[in-house]
Amino acid sequence: MLNPDGVYLGNYRCSLMGFDLNRHWLDPSPWAHPTLHGVKQLIIQMYNDPKTSLEFYIDIHAHSTMMNGFMYGNIFEDEERFQRQAVFPKLLCQNAEDFSYSSTSFNRDAVKAGTGRRFLGGLLDHTSYCYTLEVSFYSYTIGGTTAAVPYTEEAYMKLGRNVARTFLDYYRLNPMVEKVAIPMPRLRPGAEPEASGEMRPAGDTESLAYRRCSAADLINITV
Repeated sequence: MLNPDGVYLGNYRCSLMGFDLNRHWLDPSPWAHPTLHGVKQLIIQMYNDPKTSLEFYIDIHAHSTMMNGFMYGNIFEDEERFQRQAVFPKLLCQNAEDFSYSSTSFNRDAVKAGTGRRFLGGLLDHTSYCYTLEVSFYSYTIGGTTAAVPYTEEAYMKLGRNVARTFLDYYRLNPMVEKVAIPMPRLRPGAEPEASGEMRPAGDTESLAYRRCSAADLINITV
């Protein structure tokens, strides 16, 4: 929660001082945007720590016009990196009936340059994935129907649980689902594989988890 004072006043976008915090990631002020400044410094500290693997950044927002849950991602010149970041939203779509992959988009609009997703997507390396998870203020539709189902507090919490389930699927830790060939992020240069030996660096052909996958592999994933 990066906007506690604004939310306390009933704002859903602006801080206590009237700033849209998700437009000031490029150069947050410790005085005007203290929560952003603190979190940005923490993320940079974690990223520079060789003992820490910072693989995901997801900020969560409510959307005032669109329906369902959906994600925004970044566009990269590296086609493989661009295709890899589509994996998590596709898995989430399998777990959450109110999540819409068709509404998910990847962009680099100039007006979004100050968002956390855009700034950190440019700062972090190819082993990290940055998203914005948007969820409707109002309602969602299911499976091609047009009937709107109003969001409730429980429905929002269920979506949160489904995001957590998707992490289990992504890292192939969910014992309740069939093991499928989901391409996993490679270790950062110089990082050590886990002590269990179950995850090995890229280049080890015996390891599915860290196998280098082409864009075609990712496009053809079905779960």
